[in-house]
Amino acid sequence: MNQEQIDRINALYRKSKAEGLTEEEKKEQALLRKQYVADVKKNLVAQLNNIDMVNPDGSVENLGDKYGKKTGLS
Repeated sequence: MNQEQIDRINALYRKSKAEGLTEEEKKEQALLRKQYVADVKKNLVAQLNNIDMVNPDGSVENLGDKYGKKTGLS
């Protein structure tokens, strides 16, 4: 998602509070929000895949392996 799309989400939000949205704008807003949430989830999984925790017993555990796959985000 690029900055232009985020700006559009924000503009649609402000317009919805000020005067309301047309049906077409509501659909556009829903689509943009869905894309935004998908991107956030994708970035979270990528971060989890790059984090390793060292357990008290000395073993190393990757958080992406431990949590990312169980939640179905990866």
